[in-house]
Amino acid sequence: MEFLSRIRLGIGDAILSRKASRMKRKVSYSSFGNVRNMGIVWDASRPSEFASLSRFHQRMEDKKIDLRILGYFPGKNLPDQYTAIRYLTCIRKDEINSFYHPVTSEANSFMNNNFDVLIDVNFEKQYPLRYITILSRAKLKVGLYENGSPHNPLDIMMDLKKPVEIEAYLNQILKYLEMIRTNP
Repeated sequence: MEFLSRIRLGIGDAILSRKASRMKRKVSYSSFGNVRNMGIVWDASRPSEFASLSRFHQRMEDKKIDLRILGYFPGKNLPDQYTAIRYLTCIRKDEINSFYHPVTSEANSFMNNNFDVLIDVNFEKQYPLRYITILSRAKLKVGLYENGSPHNPLDIMMDLKKPVEIEAYLNQILKYLEMIRTNP
């Protein structure tokens, strides 16, 4: 079974590489004051992190920034705390194809959204979330530093001590985004 999974993942990587090479995306960011919308891709198999994401959502709402979170939950049934929340969408294991690519309209909509900033909270490198991050049309992609990754989709990388605590990670990202100012 492991052998077949590796073959499917290899084919999925080849398809992803071809799609990514055809994708045109212009990286742009001027200042945090100009950010109007953000996206987060999140490994939803870690329910303990949800409270931190909710607090982060509230902080962004206070700053008049629209925040959408797309999570990947590797099970069939979502935990109750993930349901009926307008800013959170979760894709489940049965919503990915045999090459581990998400096949929902929500995932496609998220990837095609021109977020001002996309934050990758995929600490365990779940493949469906990596797929979404790579193909996202976000203007700026931020995430953890990946040593030697051949297809690194990130524009800004944070190198934090392991294990990474989500609250500290999000605070560091905000700190650096607020410091960056570019000339138009």
